[in-house]
Amino acid sequence: MILSRIIALILLLLIFPIFMIISLVIIFDSGTPIFYKQKRLGQKNKEFLLIKFRTMNQETPEIASHLMENPKEYYTRMGPFLRKFSIDEIPQLINIIKGEMLFIGPRPALHNQQDLIDIRTNCGIHKIKPGITGWAQVNGRDQLSIQDKVDYEKYYLKNRNILFDIRILIMTIKQLLNPRGVSH
Repeated sequence: MILSRIIALILLLLIFPIFMIISLVIIFDSGTPIFYKQKRLGQKNKEFLLIKFRTMNQETPEIASHLMENPKEYYTRMGPFLRKFSIDEIPQLINIIKGEMLFIGPRPALHNQQDLIDIRTNCGIHKIKPGITGWAQVNGRDQLSIQDKVDYEKYYLKNRNILFDIRILIMTIKQLLNPRGVSH
């Protein structure tokens, strides 16, 4: 959607000084690279590189953090803070500008989360673009089972409209101010 891309570009330009400060903090904390690019699945299960501020060390295995035995051992010093307040997600504005994501939609699956990919595909969720935030995100985030996430995403797919997206956006802002449901 062209409007999402324009809004993302304007936001990125407005917060560019903050973007640069976060980048410098990451460099002083743990060096380069600043960004972490991860293979994810987007609309129609097409692979793309999701861009985040790096919150983990270079040696971190490429699996979902909730599947790691002890994800905390891989965090950089600033990593937990950046993740708790979803600051690490800011570079995904670039993914929106590139047309790979939207602001609201199901979170893009990791390329190796085959169980989630299969269920989403069977439910038709793969037909829509992923988002930075979504209905499952504001209803439990990391604390939801895969089936619960998909149930929320199916509900979103059937009921999505501009008012529902605004509701999700407002709920997301509230959660950013009072984070919950972030286990890793």
